[in-house]
Amino acid sequence: MVREWDPRTASSGELQSLLDTLNAAVAADLPDDPLWQDSSLREYLSETMPGERRISWIAEEKPDADGSPTRIVGYVNVLLLGEIGVVELLVHPAVRRRGLGRRLLGIAARRVYHEGFTALGVEVIGGTPAVAFYDANGFNREYVEIRSVLRLSAVDWLALGEMARGVAAGYRIEFHPGGPTDPQMIEAYARAKAELRDVEDGDLDLRPSSYDPERLRESLACLHRRGMKPYIVLAIHEQTGEVAGLTEVVVPAQHPTRADQYDTIVAQGHRSYGIDRAIKARMLFELRAAEPKLAEVQTWNAQANESMLKVNAELGFEPDRDWWEFGADVADIAHRLEAEH
Repeated sequence: MVREWDPRTASSGELQSLLDTLNAAVAADLPDDPLWQDSSLREYLSETMPGERRISWIAEEKPDADGSPTRIVGYVNVLLLGEIGVVELLVHPAVRRRGLGRRLLGIAARRVYHEGFTALGVEVIGGTPAVAFYDANGFNREYVEIRSVLRLSAVDWLALGEMARGVAAGYRIEFHPGGPTDPQMIEAYARAKAELRDVEDGDLDLRPSSYDPERLRESLACLHRRGMKPYIVLAIHEQTGEVAGLTEVVVPAQHPTRADQYDTIVAQGHRSYGIDRAIKARMLFELRAAEPKLAEVQTWNAQANESMLKVNAELGFEPDRDWWEFGADVADIAHRLEAEH
């Protein structure tokens, strides 16, 4: 049985059942990744930025004759932003290869199509069954990044300290747990992020960055509402007060032992001064003090970004998996899967 589902009003039992299925999939497909916890799970599944919407469906297994509760064995969520619907789809390993994934994808695609959106996108983790699934269902591989993981227990903290101090004269490094709050700093932060806005690298923008001050403030607030604590390190050019570089890490309450590295940016006019290495090294020291449960940090980089891959290797990050962005015309997917049912 498949039905539309709202995590904001879902029962605690439904949330726990979904979490159990999620962790079964993680254990089967990503055995080295940490299992998820129920902390702020409702908020993680429901909170959005202004102008964005989420629509979700669940597939439930019928209860046994003994009256045991239904079990969620499948889930699909679509985040509607811009002209694209970003899909997240999950099927319990015990019920895979029975057509449930295709059914859930078809339901989501038809809704996105009827709401007037033109494209679907999905992040697909290399080395998992999802790659063949989306290949077979009409999606195209549009963009690939490398996920790398740093285990804090393996960090050479003495060497890392040298890296953190290795920034050229004329710059200072600032740490902002929770994100900067000063309006002028927010504006400088947004200007630095805006340098990425016009880069044509094939990225489908399934997780778009925020480039103006107001949206940046909203983005930080949304992260907090979803139970995801942001940490920001900025490199400030002392002569001008401009943000010369920045790096962002988020520690999710749902998997607090592994943090997510977001953007790391050095402004064009401030490169070759050791800023990228220094701000990422400083971030790791701050995380070690602020998040005692943290064991790992994961980051994603394009294969062509050789300079950042080199910095990550010096810090101790190890390449882990390819991380694909698949895209498709929503009308094609909706009609293809509708014809099968």
